[in-house]
Amino acid sequence: MTITTSPTQATSFDPRVFRDTLGHYASGITIISGIDQEGPIGFTCQSFYSVSTEPPLVSFSVMTNSTTYPRLRETGKFVVNVLAHNQDTISNQFARKGTDKWAGIEWSQSQAGNPIIAESLMWLDCDIWAEHEAGDHYIVIGSVNEMSPASWHKEEPLLFFKGQYRHLRDAN
Repeated sequence: MTITTSPTQATSFDPRVFRDTLGHYASGITIISGIDQEGPIGFTCQSFYSVSTEPPLVSFSVMTNSTTYPRLRETGKFVVNVLAHNQDTISNQFARKGTDKWAGIEWSQSQAGNPIIAESLMWLDCDIWAEHEAGDHYIVIGSVNEMSPASWHKEEPLLFFKGQYRHLRDAN
C-alpha cells in the first residue's frame, strides 16, 4: 500500500530552515558513479541507505534537476562508493557542477564496468531496480550485484553533520 499526501495538504516550511533542521542527522557521504559512452560519471550523495537484505536492495535520492543522473539512468546501473574519513576533497570535487569530476581520481572497474573509487570505505555495484519521483527528488532503488570484499573495509567513514564534514573519534 502506498500512502501519499497531496501537496495542498503538506505543511509549508522555509526550505533553508528545513535543510538546517535535517542537518542535525549525521550521514555518511557517497559518490554514486557509473560509466557511459562519454566516460565515467558521478555525483556526491549523502542520502543513501539499505532497503532490504532479501533481495539485497539499497537506495539513494537525487535532485530531479540533476544533469548527471539522467546519464546514469540510461545505463541502468551504478556503484555506490562510500567515502572514507580522508576523502572530503573527493566529496567536494564530485559536488561541483561544470568541472571534470574525475580529474586526478584513481579508480578501477567493477565486473559490470562501473567506476570504483580507490580507497573508498566500501562499494556496492547495482542495477537500477526502481525509481520513484518524490517532490524535487527521485528515490532510486538498486539491486546489489557485487560488493567490496571484507578486506576492503579498513577505514573510518566520512560523515556530514550540521553542514560540516566530521570524523568518528575513538572512544579509547
